[in-house]
Amino acid sequence: MVLGVMPLVLASGAGAVSRQHIGLIIATGMSVGTLFTLFVVPTAYTMLARDHQADSQKPGAGAVAPALKSHPQPGV
Repeated sequence: MVLGVMPLVLASGAGAVSRQHIGLIIATGMSVGTLFTLFVVPTAYTMLARDHQADSQKPGAGAVAPALKSHPQPGV
């Protein structure tokens, strides 16, 4: 995707400065978006999952679930 805007970044001739600025903004935005998607989001998800897993393993965290299972649900 970023390679598609390289002609804008490398533009020359009349109006080249404005095309270069537009191309630079697009290429930078796409690169930052890709890096966030590949690295930051999975890292944040992993950290939140570890925190959630640690909370669910605390003593007394599962005390509510057996009480709910003892009552049959209608229509099941």
